[in-house]
Amino acid sequence: SETRQRLLVSGLQPVQFEALQYLSISNRYSDTPMAVTEYLGQTKGTVSQTLKVLEKNGLVEKVPDQKDRRVTHLKVTSQGYDLIGSNFPSPAFKQAKGMLNKQEITDMTLGLKKMLGALQQANNLKTFGLCFSCRHHQKPSENESLCGLTGETLTREDAQLICREHENR
Repeated sequence: SETRQRLLVSGLQPVQFEALQYLSISNRYSDTPMAVTEYLGQTKGTVSQTLKVLEKNGLVEKVPDQKDRRVTHLKVTSQGYDLIGSNFPSPAFKQAKGMLNKQEITDMTLGLKKMLGALQQANNLKTFGLCFSCRHHQKPSENESLCGLTGETLTREDAQLICREHENR
């Protein structure tokens, strides 16, 4: 409820903020309207309206794909990153986290990751994991990364971001 109240001041609904957060951590394979639709589990129409609000508020911008003009990428603007930074994690979450020690945080993180994986598996959902943890991620050399699925070279940034094609190793 705290986050919802903070977002209302910015004129956003929680689902719009979730879409913005997702786009801020997604790689070039995952920053499309269809990927947002899959990630949020919403209808195309709902996501389309959500993205229009984000674009109208100057939080994201549409960028045509350089290889395939039918594909549109959604890039978070500096204003969008500022909004995320000021609202996530919430002040109450930061305060609560500060009351835990390192081991408690580590144990909780591992437990939550296991729970999320189990939920995804039980519901046959895509994992949307970090690129470098995917079975398709290849490291032919220390300074090079490739996507085994697309055959494309990956930037360091791509490998650290969420990918919609992610499959657990």
